[in-house]
Parts: sequence; structure tokens; C-alpha cells
Amino acid sequence: MSLRFSAVLVCLLIAGCSKINQENYAKIGPGMSKAEVEALLGEPTECSGAMGVSSCTWGDQKTFISVQYAAGKVLMFSGQGLK
Repeated sequence: MSLRFSAVLVCLLIAGCSKINQENYAKIGPGMSKAEVEALLGEPTECSGAMGVSSCTWGDQKTFISVQYAAGKVLMFSGQGLK
């Protein structure tokens, strides 16, 4: 087994590797750009929107962070199941 594969496997086994956590949630703030949030959390699981307003979610149904944007800036955000 290669060292790189081992490192990825260990990371997957340790819950602390997820970017969807309370520490990163606390760093999100109103007015942040979509690019800043994606730099913090990675690519969103899903996004939708229309007419200058969008919503993106990271995570799954149990553990997630959801961010609503207006004109590409954070308007509101919420999270569930964060550790």
C-alpha cells in the first residue's frame, strides 16, 4: 500500500478531516463572497438559485452547512449536526 493511499485512508477514518464542522461554520460571515466560502468549505454538494439569489449546501441530510447568497455575497447561513 502506498504512503499516499494510507494517508487518504487514515484521513477518511478520522472525522476531523471533514471541512463541514463547527470551527469552519464559525468562520462564515455575512458579506463573504462565494469564493471565500468555497475556499473554506470546498466545492458545495449542491447549489440552486435564480434572479441573483442562490443557495448552496455542503454535507448530507444529517450534517450540513447551508449558505444563501444575494449578489454573490453571504446573506444568511445555517448548519446542523456540526461537531
